[in-house]
Amino acid sequence: MRREVALLSILTLTAGGALFPASPALAHQKPERQTPERQAPEPAQRAAADSAGERDAVLQFWTPRKMATARPLDVPTAKKGVRLTASSSRPSTGAAWSTPPTAAAGVRLKRAPNSGGSPWTGAGAVVKTTGRVFFTTQGRNSSCSGSAVTSQNKSVVLTAGHCVKLGGAFHTNWVFVPGYDAGARPHGTWVATRLLTTPQWNSGEDVNFDVAAAVVAPLAGKALTDVVGGQGVAFNQARRRQMYGFGYPAAAPYDGSKLIYCSGRAFDDFLLSRSLGLTCNMTGGSSGGPWMLNFDESTGLGTQNSVNSFKYNFAPNWMFGPYFGTEAQAVYQAAQGADAL
Repeated sequence: MRREVALLSILTLTAGGALFPASPALAHQKPERQTPERQAPEPAQRAAADSAGERDAVLQFWTPRKMATARPLDVPTAKKGVRLTASSSRPSTGAAWSTPPTAAAGVRLKRAPNSGGSPWTGAGAVVKTTGRVFFTTQGRNSSCSGSAVTSQNKSVVLTAGHCVKLGGAFHTNWVFVPGYDAGARPHGTWVATRLLTTPQWNSGEDVNFDVAAAVVAPLAGKALTDVVGGQGVAFNQARRRQMYGFGYPAAAPYDGSKLIYCSGRAFDDFLLSRSLGLTCNMTGGSSGGPWMLNFDESTGLGTQNSVNSFKYNFAPNWMFGPYFGTEAQAVYQAAQGADAL
């Protein structure tokens, strides 16, 4: 049976705030069997604006009007190459690995309350580390979401695979605007010099591997996380944990002007993918926004463990994010080891 999916850059969800009720089978499901640890294949990479002249051109390209009129991507479905079948490949797992958020000393952990989608009215680091992503694809300007994360080069943004490449082509004019607020760019516009994604997304747009990273150039002589901080990152973690999801949904009833969040206990996709699910009503444009473990509302700091990725057309109350296994970790490691210029 073919079932269609839609990537979250263009989804329309109507979920309420109720936590997804796990079925008895899910409640007693054993943890996913860990596959033998192996070295993940090299991520797919593409140089973006890797010269000063190109970066200046990208900055000049993104006028306030162009950002305001950027639209989510067209709906990719199973018919258009999103490979999602009952036997679809699963992310490989290895040893659990994580790095803490930047300036995370003294973080007090709290249990996540359940929210199906609300404006984030708190303060904290998340309002600076989360932002909108803008790019040009197939001749038009579009938007996603992304998150600045702790990294060796202080220049890594995590997002969804389809937010860097879709339909066989990498996007151009790629920028990250942390803390975007109704058109304001309080922390600047950061131009990508390199885009990376998993081999599985690059070759077949397999939604189980819908993960990407961008390396952004310094701005006014400063690296990204020196300006906005960075969330922690974790891979090969246990499933079905309390999580917060953030993003900038731009499709109705949202307009992309504000940071929105969802929270609750993640559940395993029991339909066709190997992804994680969360009850949430964020809509198109939220793709690539971070899902975080151990998120503390008082500090706005957490540990990123997935991204907004896709929804099923026939299940509009849920959204899904890829499991961060060794392939996602390889993307992150390659990005944090790259030169930002």
